[in-house]
Amino acid sequence: MQPMPPAHEPARADEWGLFGPGSLSWRISRESVLLLGGGRALILQVAHPGVAAGVADHSNYREDPWGRAYRSVEAALKIAFGDAETSRATAKRLRAVHARVRGNDESGRPYSALDPELLMWVHATLFDTALLIYDRYVDRLSEREKADAYRESTRMGEMYGIPRERQPADYAAFRDYWSAMLNGGLRVTETTRDVVDAVLNPPLPRLAWPAIEATRLVTVGTLPAQLRAELDLPWGPGRERLLTTAELAIRSLLPLVPDLVRSVPPARAARRRVDAPRSPRVPSTEGSPGPSPFGGGGELPQPR
Repeated sequence: MQPMPPAHEPARADEWGLFGPGSLSWRISRESVLLLGGGRALILQVAHPGVAAGVADHSNYREDPWGRAYRSVEAALKIAFGDAETSRATAKRLRAVHARVRGNDESGRPYSALDPELLMWVHATLFDTALLIYDRYVDRLSEREKADAYRESTRMGEMYGIPRERQPADYAAFRDYWSAMLNGGLRVTETTRDVVDAVLNPPLPRLAWPAIEATRLVTVGTLPAQLRAELDLPWGPGRERLLTTAELAIRSLLPLVPDLVRSVPPARAARRRVDAPRSPRVPSTEGSPGPSPFGGGGELPQPR
């Protein structure tokens, strides 16, 4: 299956890739501030016992939890912002990695990283985190914009290997799915707690502690309250006020940040590609993707 082309200017679909200028996916995902949500997404992912088992068995999360989270985001960005060839190739490599990630979780239940159920949860954590961080630190999204963003995100889901019929039908159905997962579809395991400890207390020098504390504030503060409580992560009115103050400060300063810093590199590359004069097709050299969210070091794919 080929990825769905943008609704506008279909003649440039191969050049633009999965989405294109004017899409909500490009508008939201270009923001480098979304990287603040990496820890939140990773913790939510490993609250699913199948994902947790895959991470425990096939990754070095204890040594490099943030590196793995950000390299996984990098793979998703290459799918979202790459041209059609780059997007398909990145997705194909990731599926190949997922094919090797299988085993049994802590209860003995078999898991596979190609399981649409597990892929859907990983995809959901990335999508929900992107909306939440954008809403808090960049600009408020209307319910219509969130619904449109979700509709676009189903293309990403298909690239990851999730059949369209295995994804919630629309944004309202996605919110129902999200609530159901938080209220009964997750289970905190020892791996979950290990990952939380590695994310919140990375082995970095004392000089990095202020940055670690700022990141810890965002990670813990944006987790769903019930999961935060189950993980015994301290939170209170003082921390909530500090988080709100930081959000307001970042949102007010963000318009002053140059695009070189504000936009992620794949978004800047996509903008240059789209703005360049039309010319004969040159094979993409946008690089290789990062590792699977489950571990194993690779990228995200889609059937051709």
